[in-house]
Amino acid sequence: MEHSASNANPVSSQPKKFEPGTHGAVHELSGFEEVNDSPIEQVRLTVPITDDPTLPCLTFRTWVLGLISCALLAFLNQFFGYRQNAIYISSVSAQIVVLPIGKLMAAYLPVKSVRVPATKWSFSLNPGPFNLKEHVLITIFANSGSNSVYAVGIITIVKAFYHRQLHPVAAMLLAQTTQDSVTAQQIGSGLHGLGIGSFALDWSTVVGFLGSPLASPGFAIINILVGYVLVVYMVVPISYWTNLFGAKRFPIFSSHVFNADGGRYNVSTILNETSFQFNESGYESYSKINLSILFVFSYGLSFATLAATLSHVALFHGRSILEQTKASFQHKFGDVHTRLMKKNYDVVPQWWFYSLLALVIGLTMLTCEGFGKQLQLPYWGVLLAISLALVFTLPIGVITATTNQQPGLNVITELIIGYMYPGKPLANVSFKTYGYISMSQAIMFLSDFKLGHYMKIPPKSMFVVQSLVLITYNREQSKNVQLNTNTHMVGYISMKLVGTVVASSVYFGTSWWLLTTVHDICNPSKLPEGSPWTCPNDDVFYNASIIWGVVGPLRIFGSRGLYPKMNYFFLVGILAPFPVWVLSRMFPEKKWIKLINMPIILSATSNMPPARAVNYICWLAVGIFFNFVVYRKFKGWWARHNYILSAGLDAGVAFMAILCYFTLQIRDINGMRWWGLDLEDHCPLASCPTAPGIQADGCPVFH
Repeated sequence: MEHSASNANPVSSQPKKFEPGTHGAVHELSGFEEVNDSPIEQVRLTVPITDDPTLPCLTFRTWVLGLISCALLAFLNQFFGYRQNAIYISSVSAQIVVLPIGKLMAAYLPVKSVRVPATKWSFSLNPGPFNLKEHVLITIFANSGSNSVYAVGIITIVKAFYHRQLHPVAAMLLAQTTQDSVTAQQIGSGLHGLGIGSFALDWSTVVGFLGSPLASPGFAIINILVGYVLVVYMVVPISYWTNLFGAKRFPIFSSHVFNADGGRYNVSTILNETSFQFNESGYESYSKINLSILFVFSYGLSFATLAATLSHVALFHGRSILEQTKASFQHKFGDVHTRLMKKNYDVVPQWWFYSLLALVIGLTMLTCEGFGKQLQLPYWGVLLAISLALVFTLPIGVITATTNQQPGLNVITELIIGYMYPGKPLANVSFKTYGYISMSQAIMFLSDFKLGHYMKIPPKSMFVVQSLVLITYNREQSKNVQLNTNTHMVGYISMKLVGTVVASSVYFGTSWWLLTTVHDICNPSKLPEGSPWTCPNDDVFYNASIIWGVVGPLRIFGSRGLYPKMNYFFLVGILAPFPVWVLSRMFPEKKWIKLINMPIILSATSNMPPARAVNYICWLAVGIFFNFVVYRKFKGWWARHNYILSAGLDAGVAFMAILCYFTLQIRDINGMRWWGLDLEDHCPLASCPTAPGIQADGCPVFH
């Protein structure tokens, strides 16, 4: 991004706050120390301590490029979400592309004002040079489209897995709110086994499910490496080959649910087709739910991760959180960027947030309680889900901010509603969506606000381009720039509506289009050879709805299930950060000790499934190479090109995939018939059970 220094206001030259001629780094202001720069070194090195409040922000260019970026990223990410490698296109790609386009618009668009017919309002197509604040707002607008609409997963499993009808308005509202050995294949398969020796050469395998390793700090990658090795190469193999929980009756790696005989679970036996609720008599006469050993530990480690997040943040960051909270209430702003923002711009009134919260909760309750209660979730479930998000936003936000890895609330929300409201699969996934996404979107909101804070974007303009809320009635006043109030009221209301509707509508529309036009989507056994529409994320989402929603946690992880010992992982998670904290206090000179992050180690394999071993191996290899080898030997190249390379690869894969789909795959041409066309890894026995007497299609029977 570019930076304009015209009419900039360095803090050290502000006569009201600093004595003329002072050049020290610390000054006294109202009884407390005022630091003339950020206390964080990385911020001091990259963020200027100047601001020009006269730069235009919500311009014609911001609207046009922001909307196009938002819609395009929403379409691409939902389009790729159903494919074998679910690549994620971040807003960084749009950030790079819009810069030259913005400059071209500034060079060639007419400067004269355009009047809105039948009103007194007018705007300029070209208010001056394309500036940094426009660029930041467009990027944040694009971020709205880059973050998926989690609720689309509910629509997908209802239509593609449960094969039921769903009212489109309710759905829309939901969106808006063979070798010689089995063992050898289990060890070597990168898709259905431990992945030893597996590799891939395409970028989509690297970033699919896990995001770009080039954007994660090196210490976080090492923590994930440690956790991955411990789980995939130690815990899972030992547990499987010692037949823990009867693991040999099932694949070593699978996201599906199984019956006691090792076969796929027949969900129709335990689900009442009329009421779409749990059929207890059918369940009792059929079989308990069984899981693959990796899936079992995936849930146990999810329990541990959430508990470890709370204790880790309390131990390592509790004191600083309390101190910063006290400083905020006492209006102590020691950071230069905070002082600049306070001086030049009005803050966002709290009542805006409260009003929007009430409005969105009301719409959410309408979605759940209306339309014949198709989503099964009562009003108290909505309130409970939002309360959970409120409690966990701070600790999970700390982990996200320091490691670029975000523990999720998806499992704990499933667990809670599964106990409280069992036998209702759509209620379970709806509760999970509202609880998890409320927290996730709040963290995204804070992340965007931090970017705007450093780039000196007016807070109210920042608020406008967020997609977290549905609609707002507001106006912006700058102390240095007087704007027409009515124009901004209508403009901001329109932008908020448009920002929300564009992102969620494109996600919903793309999903609905693919679900109704791609034959046998999400059904790999019926798809043509080479078809990528396997829906790995939604496959996990569907099986999770059976585990937590249909059957319920009591019959799986409770006293009536097979895996109650997994609940001990809550205790493991609470205690895990304590040894690291104690060692860091005993040996304060050993700075590397504090880089051991137990929530990240415990959550290292949280994306398995749908991610597979080959995804992790490639992600770790690329991450270690760029964050250690390239960073240390070619630091200048790394600083200039690392993130641009990541965004360029994302954009290249997206462009080629869309081109291939609309020119070839839409005509059922999925590629040349050769060995590499197979979406599997040529290890068909890797998914076979190894317990004596268990029969499975295409697998040998052991005796």
